[in-house]
Amino acid sequence: MTNIQFPAGFTWGVATASYQIEGGATEGGRGASIWDVFSDTPGKVANGDSGDVACDHYHRWQSDIGLIKALNVSAYRFSAAWSRIFPSGRGTVNQQGIDFYSRLVDGLLAEGITPYITIYHWDLPQALQDQGGWLRRGIVDDFGAYTDALSRALGDRVKHWITFNEPWVFTWLGYTAGVHAPGQVSDNPATALAASHHMHLAHGDAVNILRANVTDAQVGITCNLTHTYPATATPTDMEAAARYDGFQNRWYLDPVFRGEYPADMAQFYAEHMPDIQPGDMRRMGQPIDFLGVNYYFRHVVEDAGTHTPKPGDLDSILRVRMERPEGEYTAMGWEVYPDGLYELLKRLHSDYSPRAIYITENGAAYPDTVTTDPDGTKRVHDDRRVAYLQAHFEAAKRAVDEGVPLAGYFVWSLMDNFEWAFGYEKRFGIYYVDYATQERILKDSGRYLAAVAATQA
Repeated sequence: MTNIQFPAGFTWGVATASYQIEGGATEGGRGASIWDVFSDTPGKVANGDSGDVACDHYHRWQSDIGLIKALNVSAYRFSAAWSRIFPSGRGTVNQQGIDFYSRLVDGLLAEGITPYITIYHWDLPQALQDQGGWLRRGIVDDFGAYTDALSRALGDRVKHWITFNEPWVFTWLGYTAGVHAPGQVSDNPATALAASHHMHLAHGDAVNILRANVTDAQVGITCNLTHTYPATATPTDMEAAARYDGFQNRWYLDPVFRGEYPADMAQFYAEHMPDIQPGDMRRMGQPIDFLGVNYYFRHVVEDAGTHTPKPGDLDSILRVRMERPEGEYTAMGWEVYPDGLYELLKRLHSDYSPRAIYITENGAAYPDTVTTDPDGTKRVHDDRRVAYLQAHFEAAKRAVDEGVPLAGYFVWSLMDNFEWAFGYEKRFGIYYVDYATQERILKDSGRYLAAVAATQA
């Protein structure tokens, strides 16, 4: 086996999200979020699962910091729950919510672990959704007030801030496909585009707020990005691949880095375009310090011709069909394709020149089995996840060697957790969670990450 050495100072970390791990749904003054309501709606989440308890991190955060410490990583990416800070979305700050995250930050810093905070990871306060959610332009100001309160409280200690996690997901899957909260379904892109535009405005404003409130702030945004390949070299399939790339990647990158929407997609969306007011594009395109990249798989697409879009069917709206290449797939049905990460990183560097890039999520869901050694030690031998991580680490290092400014790598996830509409069926963690007892068991993939983080190799 070839030893691959990462640069000195390269950041290794693990990631989680508030609704997926915290629990404590009605404690500490927390208000209801759209995921509380969505999870309680029959048929929306597998097995009727919810994040009411999740991994009980709200009560177990101190011991969970110990789990992070044992991995030898230097950073932890987590999200704050908006409804813990403003239970009704706006108004008076809930000090109990601020105190929870303040204690968490202090605990991380005491162990030499750098906190990276994601301000929004999908759990919008339900009170704001009742007023229109991300379809209402006024939510931009609400998000600004939330960002201001959180950064004023924690900015003396937290220097790394991520405004949004995966805006493509919460706009398209939440406001058009209906498979994520708030569960709205449409047969055209207008709602997702409106939500995306308001997100971009909120991001731009938040960048300025963070720079005003936090000395030496490092500010970025995390997008779920994919390298898109045409199924064939025919012009129609190549156009379909470009269209899908515009749909998932460029619509969320171009406003941030270029202060504009991609012209080909604006033409494709035509009459469904959002209301763009004077000054909006300048407001959206504020300089950032890093781009967060969540990569899991590639897309191989072909043109589907002209047909009537179906409500909730994003492929029909885009007029594409997804190919399923032969190869290995995870429990999510996602293709294992490390070269896609390498090619994506190279493309981002050449097309957008971000100052720095972090892989803010990468990992794999596989069925896990707990075994017990003769001495009583519990084990999870997840060889496929270890191989997945190793192959993607190698792909990332190839990009680093070719000049991509990759500064760090956060594995998803610290522990098994609530996997959105899949409930607790899918396990991404490098710690196994027994949800009945809340016991955490280090998997072989966690041991592997600990060895890599300790040696940078």
